[in-house]
Amino acid sequence: MLPQKSPFYVLRHSNFRLLWLGLFISRVGSEMQVVAINWHVYLLTGSAISLGFIGLSRFLPVVVFSLLGGITADLFNRKWIMLIAQLLMTLSALVLAFTTYAHNISPLVIYAMTAATAMASVFDTPARQSVVPHLVPRQEFVKATGLNITMWQTSIVLGPAIGGFLIAYFGVGSIYIINAVSFIAVIVAILLINLPQRQLQQGTAFNWKSVVEGLRYVRRSPMIYSTMLLDFFATFFASATVLMPIYAKDILKVGAQGLGFLYAAPALGAIVAGLITSTYGHFKNQGRILLVAVGIYGLASALFGLSRLFYLSLALLMVAGAGDAVSSVIRNSIRQLRTPDYLRGRMVSINQIFFMGGPQLGEVEAGLVAGFVSAPFAVVSGGLATIVVTWAIAYFVPSVIGYKGEEIIV
Repeated sequence: MLPQKSPFYVLRHSNFRLLWLGLFISRVGSEMQVVAINWHVYLLTGSAISLGFIGLSRFLPVVVFSLLGGITADLFNRKWIMLIAQLLMTLSALVLAFTTYAHNISPLVIYAMTAATAMASVFDTPARQSVVPHLVPRQEFVKATGLNITMWQTSIVLGPAIGGFLIAYFGVGSIYIINAVSFIAVIVAILLINLPQRQLQQGTAFNWKSVVEGLRYVRRSPMIYSTMLLDFFATFFASATVLMPIYAKDILKVGAQGLGFLYAAPALGAIVAGLITSTYGHFKNQGRILLVAVGIYGLASALFGLSRLFYLSLALLMVAGAGDAVSSVIRNSIRQLRTPDYLRGRMVSINQIFFMGGPQLGEVEAGLVAGFVSAPFAVVSGGLATIVVTWAIAYFVPSVIGYKGEEIIV
């Protein structure tokens, strides 16, 4: 029996444990593929702007299909939506592996399969996030969110670190195969979990009126839309991830193995923050903590852009990751626990335009700025812009500063 103060205490719920473990294994493979795709495109093109188009290929499916994914999650069996989406992601990884070993790979193929994976994720994310509140008691949701952050970030540590070595010794094709195999774990977990029967809200249908209902709910909820805006602009301006190959190869000169550690560093800080939140589960003055955490994220990102020392760069990325993780737990808890279940899929689908659109468009912005000016300028200016946006949210939506967090504890 796990002690109540253990960060893993929430894993005693079998359905949550199954999904958590399956996602963990799958995410390690997916994070390895993120490194492989960025490295592969840079090797094929040598262009920072080409790296930016990776973000664009992830973002366009979000814009086109996100709201459709939300209403789908609110109307149909969420378990089967997740299953089909995971199978489509598996197929995309297999296509990348086959074309790589057949020597038919090109940036266009990589962009296409990246877009296909993003499209599947657009349907998977609203369904999956809407399921989690049913897997744990409401009063333990903050702990579950913290542990999910820990799992996600641990995969970001392990995936790039392992991926960097495998790319160096076995080539990028091996990563695509490993990622395809890793999806088996989450597919099995989805098949095994038991979900309660849902009662659909009367009047909800697969039409534009139901989509608008979700949009109106978000617009009338300042705490929800302000955290979405914070999500978007912070990740838009501080998305230095796509420029990591440039830092590894040309600025810090640490190669593919160092690239893995650069990708992993933010996650190390996030793991510590996630374990703390999953242990204690609740903090006072959460609005102030949220804003400070995002500000720290922006400042650490800007300082990373100035650094020319490998270990200092790693330390700054760890600080940025910790700030991002703390803010993520608070943002997700606010949105999930303030939204009724019949609207939760649509709320998540709107949110994913912000939390997926921000980083992906940010990668395009970072790639363009790096291509026309320099990579350090792109990173530093982005970090400073994040601080400005955080101040603006605090000024124009004062309810964020005053948010205590008691509202999410039942």
